[in-house]
Amino acid sequence: MAVTAAMVKELREMTGAGMMDCKKALSATSGNMDEAVEFLRKKGLAGAQKKAGRIAAEGIADTLVSEDGHDAVVVEVNAETDFVAKNEKFRNYVHEVAEQALKTKAADMDAFFAEKWEKDPTMTVKEKLSSMISVIGENMNIRRFKQIHEPNGFVQSYIHAGGKIGVLVDVETDVVNDAVKEMAKNAAMQVAALKPLYTCDAEVDKEFLEKEKTILAAQIANDPKMAGKPDKVIQGALQGRLKKELKEFCLLDQVYVKAEDGKQSVQQYVDSVAKANGAKIAIKGFARFETGEGMEHRSENFAEEVAKQVQQ
Repeated sequence: MAVTAAMVKELREMTGAGMMDCKKALSATSGNMDEAVEFLRKKGLAGAQKKAGRIAAEGIADTLVSEDGHDAVVVEVNAETDFVAKNEKFRNYVHEVAEQALKTKAADMDAFFAEKWEKDPTMTVKEKLSSMISVIGENMNIRRFKQIHEPNGFVQSYIHAGGKIGVLVDVETDVVNDAVKEMAKNAAMQVAALKPLYTCDAEVDKEFLEKEKTILAAQIANDPKMAGKPDKVIQGALQGRLKKELKEFCLLDQVYVKAEDGKQSVQQYVDSVAKANGAKIAIKGFARFETGEGMEHRSENFAEEVAKQVQQ
């Protein structure tokens, strides 16, 4: 039976699935509308598209580390409400996404969505997501993932506030014991709490550095105490303020939050643990995902949403 545009339109209105998915479903079922609906439901596509326009800025970040500790991944999966983010079915799905992301060779999200879903190769990652949208009943999205590979040490993970923040810390070391692992966890907690942008000043982006210099120069120019000062003094003040700012932006230069004297830097803390354990330790990098960071969030509350549904 030939698939007509009218049939595709009808199926699309019934299910909310995409036009090409509807055409594929009708072709696969010889135009049988009921079977086409079932085809789309099995693929998890029925009903998913209707939810695609909703804001999904809640959700959780999750981490997964390989058994040998050399490989790890952090992922962020979003949903519309915090209520769903706490749902066990949603959290189990996010863990499965982390399992997929730990092994993937995909270089970007498009490639990741296109690859086969490991737990059911009849679907792609994108199709599994659509299926979960239908099951959960909210718009969802796999926003991002980040892998870290450390062959000469291990990767430490840390989850804050039940998944609001996920952190990985790359630790290169020739000694792996409880003390070194505790140091790595403390470093990961530091990343979660103080939100550094870089590991050390050598990583600082030149564009970022120039922007900060411009801002600080303007601050100095507007400071009455600096009026009439020689250029040498102004430049010295600029470098001093820049150095102070970099200590806040760079993990290893930050004051270690658990430092008893309130002065010890993270680098000094790492060095002290290395010395105490006869080890060579270097924190090479980190990844920090905060759920919904930089995204638009829903403004309506639950009562308003119920009122809207009652009025429909």
